[in-house]
Amino acid sequence: MSSQTFLFVFILTAFLTISSCTRTVPSSTPVPASPKPAAKNFSPAELAKLRWIEGSWRGTGDVETPFYERYHFENDSTLVVDSFADEKFSKISETSRFELKDGQFGNVGEGARWAAIAIDDNSISFEPIAKAQNSFRWERASASPQPNEWKAVLWWPAANNKPAGQRIYRMERLQPKP
Repeated sequence: MSSQTFLFVFILTAFLTISSCTRTVPSSTPVPASPKPAAKNFSPAELAKLRWIEGSWRGTGDVETPFYERYHFENDSTLVVDSFADEKFSKISETSRFELKDGQFGNVGEGARWAAIAIDDNSISFEPIAKAQNSFRWERASASPQPNEWKAVLWWPAANNKPAGQRIYRMERLQPKP
């Protein structure tokens, strides 16, 4: 699997290797302070606010080459994120699932896990709940019903003599090529 795809697949495993991702945050950049808020209880109606994220996307930012992902709701309580090796979207290299269970919305699996702490019409914020330290937020770049751009903002606290850090990825809507 390419390192670019692995890096963004959400943030599920790439940030476990913080030492390879760390960048010093300028003093003017706000980094959330601890303690972190607890996961909230959400409903399928609140998850519907995230429909803007559905689509095929090219991600750019602090990566050497773009990465490619598709977001879609499998049902009213499950968001599936598929990562692809290239812009053709022909072969899935990894899949992440975010599920609403007992009011908590977060990714599932054995590795690093995050849960949503806030959802509104334009963003969703996640905090770590297992095997992770970083937080992240997906936010719309425009208020249109089908925006063509959004960004993922990731941040992590200072740890093990490394400074707090932040990364921002720009996601641009694409149509899969045949």
